[in-house]
Amino acid sequence: MRGKKRELPGHPMDRLLRVDRIPHIWCSGCGIGTIFGGVLAAIQKLDIDLNKLAMVSGIGCTGRMAGYIKVDSFHTTHGRAIPFATGLKLARPDIKVIVASGDGDLFAIGGNHLIHAARRNIDMTVICVNNLNYGMTGGQQAPSTPLGFKTTTTPEGSPEEPFNFCYLAAACGAVYVARWTALHIRLLTNSIAEALQKKGFTFIEILCPCPSVFGRRNKMGNALETLKLYHDRSVIKNEIDPKEAGIDLFGEIVVGKFVDRERPTFIDYYRSIVCHETPEDNVIRIAR
Repeated sequence: MRGKKRELPGHPMDRLLRVDRIPHIWCSGCGIGTIFGGVLAAIQKLDIDLNKLAMVSGIGCTGRMAGYIKVDSFHTTHGRAIPFATGLKLARPDIKVIVASGDGDLFAIGGNHLIHAARRNIDMTVICVNNLNYGMTGGQQAPSTPLGFKTTTTPEGSPEEPFNFCYLAAACGAVYVARWTALHIRLLTNSIAEALQKKGFTFIEILCPCPSVFGRRNKMGNALETLKLYHDRSVIKNEIDPKEAGIDLFGEIVVGKFVDRERPTFIDYYRSIVCHETPEDNVIRIAR
């Protein structure tokens, strides 16, 4: 009827979103919104009790996820998402903890924290959105920037080889390691759901278009063209050694699930040594 305001149906993700903060601040063509949708879909798929879930993020484009999800969330200082998440998990071992942050936040200023959280096997799921540069602060070189690609701090091209994040996470002790792109959203959603169900330090890297900064500076075209690049160059290689899982934007982008194993967590060891409890899996051997 004329003059009567039409009520729109609710969005299926409304229970997981802080709708008062929408629309989001991500650039047009950025893949983080799509990836965030995959995170929400995985949570919804598992029907996780939202009172038993927390998200922690650092500073950067991806860090805004913590501001939009309707669970207990912490937007922490730059590079310190994992220490905050570690303290949260040790204080509340009954809840699931997700860390969502970018490649610079997790592997540059926060790299030391990631290494030791993986070594300790802290029970958390780390989602690393890799847009190959520091997107929010101007497009500086990151530990993920491919050799020869331009950033504001390497205008002639990066002279450094980038980290292989999946190899590093696996070498440090992560029990689940995978890599996808913002194009592989269904596979990514399933991977996040798998990681959330595992006990221990789980790590997922997601390649993400950054057309406003990295893509523009390197003449990669718009976001659709970046997704086409992912489509044409991505090769799924499950269960290979992460050392061999490279990212070559001119050649082969290796994606898949590389590591899925079991290992006692930090809390298992702590309870065995400090609380004199026997771990449920009976695999701990303590040298005396």
